[in-house]
Amino acid sequence: MTLHAEQFDTAEQQEEASTLGMWTFLATELMFFGPLFFGYFYGRTHFPEGFAAASRHTDIMLGTINTAVLLTSSVLMAIAVQARKIDAVRLAACMLYFTAALGAGFVIIKGTEYWKEWHEHLVPGARFAFSESRHADAAQLFYFLYFGMTGLHALHLIIGIVTVAVFALGLSRGKRRFAKPERIEVAGLYWHFVDIAWIFLYPLLYLVGRSSG
Repeated sequence: MTLHAEQFDTAEQQEEASTLGMWTFLATELMFFGPLFFGYFYGRTHFPEGFAAASRHTDIMLGTINTAVLLTSSVLMAIAVQARKIDAVRLAACMLYFTAALGAGFVIIKGTEYWKEWHEHLVPGARFAFSESRHADAAQLFYFLYFGMTGLHALHLIIGIVTVAVFALGLSRGKRRFAKPERIEVAGLYWHFVDIAWIFLYPLLYLVGRSSG
């Protein structure tokens, strides 16, 4: 029984092609985040006091908890990848389930944070209100970027959660050919990309304003 698709000479070649394809895909994903990061740095350099003031209104406790949640999920995802490579299917499935659960926990916590910001009138628009009126325009720009960046990140994370959960379910049901090691590894690369994106977002949105204020 062949362990690779007919267009590849070996299973190793197929794995390398899958990994390269994912790296290429992740490179294109940077184009989604790039303009938002550029907008943030433009605002940060042109309205430093306003951005710092707005940043101090973010919930650092929830942001820090979510950072810990994602870092933990990355460790579990790495364990799942290695477990699948050595055919420890039950361990791999368990780690994938835990990874998806932590991802879902992140989304719930982020949703709670959005709910708080909505009630504090920090969502850009007609109802936007900022206590430091002289920084109101800059703060609204900050929160426009905040919701854009964190919303795009959450969307990518939800895609990752669904993917990881599907592979976990496949392994639990004995569908090893569906949840092949190289597929789990590619899913792991995607998951780590989402985590790395948050590692950049966390200090920019939660810490920079506090360190300067």
